[in-house]
Parts: sequence; C-alpha cells; structure tokens
Amino acid sequence: MEIHLNRVDYIQVGVTSQKTMRLLPALRKKATQKVAIADHDGMLTCFGMKKGDAVPVFKTLPGQKITRVALGGALGTPQEKIFVCSGSQVRGFTKKGKQFLTFDANLTESINAMHVSGADLFVCASYIYNHYCDCKDQDYFLSGDKINDIACLSSENLTHLVPVLACQDRVLRVLKGSELVYDIEVPGPPSVLELYSKDGGEEILYGTIDGKIGLMQIGEHSAATKWELHNNKKKGGILCIDTYDIIGDGVNDVLVGRDDGAIEVFGFDASSEPTLRFEHVLSESVTSIQGGCVGKEGYDEILTATYTGWVTGLTTEPQKAEAGPGDEVKMSKETQSKVEALRAELDQLQIKVLQGREQYQQSSQSNTAVSAVPVFSINDKFTLCQDNASYSLTLEVQTAIDNLLLQSDVPIDLLDVEKNSAVVSFSECDSEQPNGNFLLATYRCQANTTRLELKVRSIEGQYGTLQAYVTPRLQPKTCQVRQYQIKPLSLHQRMHSIDQDRPMNRLSLVGQFSFAEIHSWVVFCLPEVPEKTPAGESITFFFHNTFLGTQLEATYCKGEGHFKSDNISTISILSDVLSKEATKKKINLNISYDINEDSVNHTLKMIHPKLEYQLVLARKVQLIDALKELQVHEGNADFLIPEYRSILDESTNLLEEYKKQPAHLERLYGVF
Repeated sequence: MEIHLNRVDYIQVGVTSQKTMRLLPALRKKATQKVAIADHDGMLTCFGMKKGDAVPVFKTLPGQKITRVALGGALGTPQEKIFVCSGSQVRGFTKKGKQFLTFDANLTESINAMHVSGADLFVCASYIYNHYCDCKDQDYFLSGDKINDIACLSSENLTHLVPVLACQDRVLRVLKGSELVYDIEVPGPPSVLELYSKDGGEEILYGTIDGKIGLMQIGEHSAATKWELHNNKKKGGILCIDTYDIIGDGVNDVLVGRDDGAIEVFGFDASSEPTLRFEHVLSESVTSIQGGCVGKEGYDEILTATYTGWVTGLTTEPQKAEAGPGDEVKMSKETQSKVEALRAELDQLQIKVLQGREQYQQSSQSNTAVSAVPVFSINDKFTLCQDNASYSLTLEVQTAIDNLLLQSDVPIDLLDVEKNSAVVSFSECDSEQPNGNFLLATYRCQANTTRLELKVRSIEGQYGTLQAYVTPRLQPKTCQVRQYQIKPLSLHQRMHSIDQDRPMNRLSLVGQFSFAEIHSWVVFCLPEVPEKTPAGESITFFFHNTFLGTQLEATYCKGEGHFKSDNISTISILSDVLSKEATKKKINLNISYDINEDSVNHTLKMIHPKLEYQLVLARKVQLIDALKELQVHEGNADFLIPEYRSILDESTNLLEEYKKQPAHLERLYGVF
C-alpha cells in the first residue's frame, strides 16, 4: 500500500537538539494537536494551526540550551504536561504554559536524556543514570560507557518499571533499581530508544549511529530480538524514531529521522516484517519526528524538526491542483489574503535588512568601532565506517557554508562522496618541514549548502590531528576550527567478542603505572574506548580491523597490560606508541613479546583475496580505454572475447569503484 504525503513548512525556531519536539495529545480522535518544541536559545515554544497559520499558545523566555523534551502527567490521564531539561535542571510546564516544576538534579554534567512516567523522573548525564520519585532520589547507576538515550517499559507482565539505557559501547543495559540486571548486544552504537506502543508494553525500538534499526522484546531477566534492519544503502545515522499508523491499516508504522535528512516510513506486511513504504529527504538532519494531526483536522501527518529549527509536516491532505500553462489561476479569498500578507512581510524584512546594513556601515566607520564576531553553531560527527574502512566527517552549520579548509599533519586520503556538490582544490604541502602538512584541501560550497559530508582514510601507525576550518556566509567574516584525532590504530572498531582460535601474537607490559595511566594510553591508541577510567580493577576490550579483518584483545590493570592480535603489525604499533607514552611520563616498562610464526601466514592469507581483487580491478580499468578505441574503430565489440566484452559493458561501474578506492593497492602493499 503506497502513501502520498505533501510537504508543509510551519515555523522556524532556533537550533534544536535530538528529541526536543513533542505533539500534545488530541482532545478527540483526528482533532488537530498542539506542538511543543524547544531550542538552543532556551525557549520552549508551543503552537497550534488555525486557518493554515501557526498560532502561538505560549513561548518561554530565553535561557540555557534545552537538550530534551518529554511529556508526562498522572498515570491513566492524558500525558499533556511538558518537561524540559537544560543543564542539570528539569522544568515542568502545563499545556497553557504555566511553570509548575523546577527541579535541580545537582549533577556535575548536563542532562542529555530523560524519561517521565507518572511521579517517576529518569535522567542521564554522560555516564550517570539517576531515578527520582516525587523529586526524591531513588536509584543511581554508573555506566561503563556514555549513555545516549533512556526509555522505561511498563506492562502487566512486568512487576516494576524497567529502565533501558542505550550506551555507546554497542550495548543496551537493563536495570532494576540501582543494579544492572543484564545487557543486550546490538549491531552498532545505539543513539535513540523509543517504546513501540505509547500505551506501554515490552517492545522497544532502537536506532544506531551507523543507521541500523531493530525491535527488541525486553523481559525482566532476558530479551529477544524481533527484527533488525541493516543499513545496506549507507544512509545516515538514526536521530529519532516514533510509531504512528500513518498508512491507516490499523498497525503502528515506524517513522524514522536520520542525520542526512532522510525521513522514512516502515510498514508491516502479513509476516510482521518491516518494509519501506515512504521516503523523503530534507536538506538537513532530522532531530525529532512525531506522527499525529497538526495542519488540518482529519488529516494524519508526520511532523519533523530539523537541526536549524524548521518544523515541517508531511501531510496526507491533498495539495490543491496547480494550474497548467494557459489555465486561469483562481485563488480563493483565503489564499489571496495569505499571499498579500506574505508580500507585506517580505517588504518589511527587506526594509529591516537595509536599515541594519546602514547601521553596520556607520558603526564600522566610526573611530570607536568594535567588530562583533557572529556566533554560529556547528553540528559535527567523525565516525569510522565499517564497510569501507574510512572515516566519515559530517559538518552541519545553522547558516550557509562559504568554504571549508581541511588540514592534516598525517597522511590521509580524501575519498569521493556522491552527495557532496562542493568544489575541492588541493594545495601543495611540504611534509618534510617540522610540523609540516600532509594535506591541505579547500571545499568551496554552492549557495545554501548547510551540510557537508566528507570521507577520509587513514594509515594505521601514523597518528596526528585533522583540522577543519569552517567559514560560513556571514558578515563580518568569521571561522570556527574543529579538531579530530587520527589515532595510531585508527581503523580498529570495538566488538563484543573475538575468534580465540586464530594464531595470536602477544605483547605484555609490566611497570609502575596506575590503572588510569594505562587506560589513558589505550584511549590514545584506539578509537571507541570511553575516556573515563572503567570501574573495577581490570578491563578487557575486543577490536577488529575494518580494513583487514584482523583482531585485537586488550586486557589491562594497575601495573600490567596484555595485548593479543593475529596481526603482528598491530602488536608492533602498540609497542612503539605505548613505550613512547610511558617515556613521556618517565615510567620504566618491562616489555615482552610472544610471536606466533603461524600468524604471519594466517594474516597474509586474509589479505590475499583483497589484493587479488584490487589487482584485477586495476588491470581491467587499464584496458577500458584501449577496448573503447577498438570498438569505435571496428564499429562494434562482437569480435572481442567474452571477458573483454564484459569489461566494456561494466566499464562505468569499474571506473566508479576504482575512483572510490584511491591508493587501495598501495595501502595493501604497505601492509605487506
């Protein structure tokens, strides 16, 4: 069953965080609903639609940046009280805008996730989870890695509220009181959790930073995976999820918002398997998504909020038929008055802009002029993509980007990104100089580009810093710098377990170092390791190399560390970097190795198919021009052997793949 939705833009607020827009419950079925949205200016705005216009219900005063919005109320009643968190404070407002609660959680870090259920308030800040009942402290839990989101389950089958934490180390942690009951491994770092049914139940949806979605059934002592959707089309990470029957078949559909602007609707077939029914792409990341009825009574819609604060609806209400060439355009009085009001508003804005320009020119020419640097927000993400062993750098700015300068003091390759329309130019670098550059690249963006996606590939063993200088189209000209660490073992990714049957090389360190010191060295060497020193006396992490498929196990505690890998290069890099870090702290290390000769053979066998594939691809690409010349000369390609004919047929794909993998062969030679 196909669905057709039409886009409608409602209002724009300030820059928004993830999950900061909610739809208040409708007074009756299919009635229009009020929208509550909060932004980085600290303002909570509540509005409804009347005759096609957004009419504000209330708006709070500016303040500290709001990071989450949740709805609550007494159990069994409509959940229409609005709760917002900013810093370590939670505030509650009625649907009319009256503030009835100010609660300070006294946390050292800002709250980044929140769930409200009756008198129970659950908040998370980085590694800390707190549960309050009637604003009194109940439970506390310290997580092993950063907490990205929280949801709480309640149903007749559960004896108590079950909090579920989505943690950065690819795990969902299920709690009871202040204790961890069990954890669930998921295929990527979970970024968002959502209850499948708004009325409670034991099913919970999760979305990951690398774009995967799944449904879990959570019990008090164990969980089961209902279904999982992999991100085969390499779309963006999941920022928000909601459930609503937009198709109208009586089954809740899954609404998904991604950080590349994609909005998706998944419906369910007879076998309860999710299938994509609708897709729409916005030009910026979707921070919140809700299903309901906003624009016009009786018409369902998907409401979204974007990073720069646009509230946009995708409605089932049919658009008015547009007049074709030669047709007479007949506008209703309502539409005519709307157009006239918009024209008048546009004229006023143009006058304001001219006045502002004149004021700026006058003040800039005076002797006491002080140039004020415009402040702008950047939303950036630097993540390792498992599929092609490259890093994806996404930069999103609240205003149009003029240009971006990339500078790196380590050798990295820039890979081609299809979505990227910016013009790139490279500057010559002198890497021989001390503190010299290995890469200087400038991206000049087209007008109205607010989001830029780049891909880079690093070389393991070479580490340093990648810097991005972002200049928006603002006057006076200003620039912000963002830094990203390229780690010594940058292409390694965290895993839940490794294959212990592989031939392993071992590296052991013994010395007068603390648990915190060796943990800081591991954080320096490897990505996806929490910066906070783990609780307990020792810790074990597992990794796999996304480029070669080799593995690493790291176990360490106070005074000793043990590292195992089937790749001797990994052990060599670790040994060099760890001994350098220890030398900086003037700590003597006793280093011992146990090298397994079989591991070299094993690793070479793993690399061989990759090398063979790249060699064949390179040879095929070399033949394409000659074969095309022969084809032109002879008039057709029938005289060629099948192998050469297939190269000609697939030439576009072969060239595209070769272009996407620059220096791939050289990398593999380097590994050898």
